[in-house]
Amino acid sequence: MLLRDLLRRGAARLDAAGVPSPEVDARALLLHALGLSPVSLLTRAASEVAPADEARFEALIARRAARVPLQYLLGEVEWGGVRLRCDARALVPRPETEWLLHLTLEALSSLPAPRVLDVGTGTGALALGVKAARSGAQVSATDLSPEALTLARENATLNGLEVTWVQADLLTGVPGPFDLIVSNPPYLPDADREDVQPEVTHDPELALYGGPDGLDLARRLAAQATGVLVPGGRLLLELDPRNAPAFAAELRAQGWTADTAADLTGRERFVVAQWARR
Repeated sequence: MLLRDLLRRGAARLDAAGVPSPEVDARALLLHALGLSPVSLLTRAASEVAPADEARFEALIARRAARVPLQYLLGEVEWGGVRLRCDARALVPRPETEWLLHLTLEALSSLPAPRVLDVGTGTGALALGVKAARSGAQVSATDLSPEALTLARENATLNGLEVTWVQADLLTGVPGPFDLIVSNPPYLPDADREDVQPEVTHDPELALYGGPDGLDLARRLAAQATGVLVPGGRLLLELDPRNAPAFAAELRAQGWTADTAADLTGRERFVVAQWARR
């Protein structure tokens, strides 16, 4: 079979399985299976594929058609300037969370040696993204899951970055002080369990659901953050666009300065807050 025909067949199979981006995913899996670069895929499009390579690609397509996340099949992804291994131990880092990293780095721009905490770190994405961009920052990260922290440590080693990893329930037992706390906490309302995409079911439930309205963890985190943030310290959160504005209003009622920020599609997904009381 020719390379271009194999790619078309793989994309058609993913499309029939309801995969949201069949052509993009099939191309990524073909590059991975055959060890090709994007340029070599173009130059070899009319060449024949060895049976072993075809079988390897078809096996990956079958797993993706079963809605195994693409990131699991690729093993590693480029995200926020770092390489991340992804598997069932932690939530797959989403593209929209890269904008939370951008907002975090923007908030840190005036601080020469900021003390930063990533709460619920998962793969370590945010913590490692901050450390890669700001080598002088003191970066710590917590997670309740020991399996997630093991994966985060592996990703730190993969990138040659030093972060302090702490197993903790949000900020419990974490003394601070911190100039900024960033988190992508579990934020889906419990009722969403019945309607999520099949890929999401591969993520740990611990990292997904945040109570009846999705804000249980965010509320606990904000309450704890007031005890470890320096005066004027920042709290940046990624939340469900359905409840981010309501949570920003809750924070303002509690003495925070708080507003929302939109993701790249215009949805008010992020809460950017500052704590001034002591």
